[in-house]
Amino acid sequence: MLWNTSVKVYGYRTGNLTEKVDVCHHLTFYYKLMNLQLKRPIAFLDLETTGINLASDRIVELAIVKIMPDGSQVRKRRLINPQMKIPAAVTAIHGITDEMVKDAPTFKEVANETKQFLENADFAGYNSNRFDWPLLVEEFLRSGLEFDIADRKMLDVQKIFHVMEPRTLTAAYKFYCNQSLEDAHSAEADAVATWEVFEAQLKKYPQLGNSVDSVIQFLGDDQIVDFARRFVLEKGVEVFNFGKHKGRPVAEVLRSEPQYYDWMMKGDFPMHTKQKLSEIFNRALLRKA
Repeated sequence: MLWNTSVKVYGYRTGNLTEKVDVCHHLTFYYKLMNLQLKRPIAFLDLETTGINLASDRIVELAIVKIMPDGSQVRKRRLINPQMKIPAAVTAIHGITDEMVKDAPTFKEVANETKQFLENADFAGYNSNRFDWPLLVEEFLRSGLEFDIADRKMLDVQKIFHVMEPRTLTAAYKFYCNQSLEDAHSAEADAVATWEVFEAQLKKYPQLGNSVDSVIQFLGDDQIVDFARRFVLEKGVEVFNFGKHKGRPVAEVLRSEPQYYDWMMKGDFPMHTKQKLSEIFNRALLRKA
């Protein structure tokens, strides 16, 4: 089995909201109130990596906590062989060494299973819209798998925290849950803590509502074109967000200066950025024809 999996179920039970029943080694049931109304699952992601460069760094640990509409909770966690050295400075942060991952599967070996686990789920995490999900998409693309985010809600718990109580995840956990975060920079511990912080935020801030849609409406939806933010949407049109063409419509630039497309495709840009650039380029060519 490639994944370490555990399941929790949240719900009512004869007035006791904290009862715990051990079912087997990886299966535990907890009963308590859940403050979020879900139309479909929401997956809380946390990654530990070799660094912070979306184009060149790789995942070394992957953890997903998937909350189901009925309140059940499924956790998946896996060490990943990044097929590159983990810098000592990075190991000092998350504690994962080359020795620990040398016999672990590569991301390509678990990519299809991971994609299936995330099907029909909305996405969440802590600073995840700018790092965890973008890097995961890069890993999927490097593995030859498309990973469409077009119909997914993307909820970043850090954004709630920064709007309400600007801090780090460790401080957020202490502030909202009144507990110390053990095993910080362990992917599973961070993913679980993020879900628990989000639950506490729903209790503390009733103005957030109790659905993914209501929370995103309160925060303002991120209009994501590419995860690296090389392009942004302005009045529904993709425009460059960097360089000499910043603020200009991407399609307009590509029609008048097609060599800019070649430059970007050969450059050190994330694969997701190149994928979106190609989509815009192809649309521009069709309109030109």
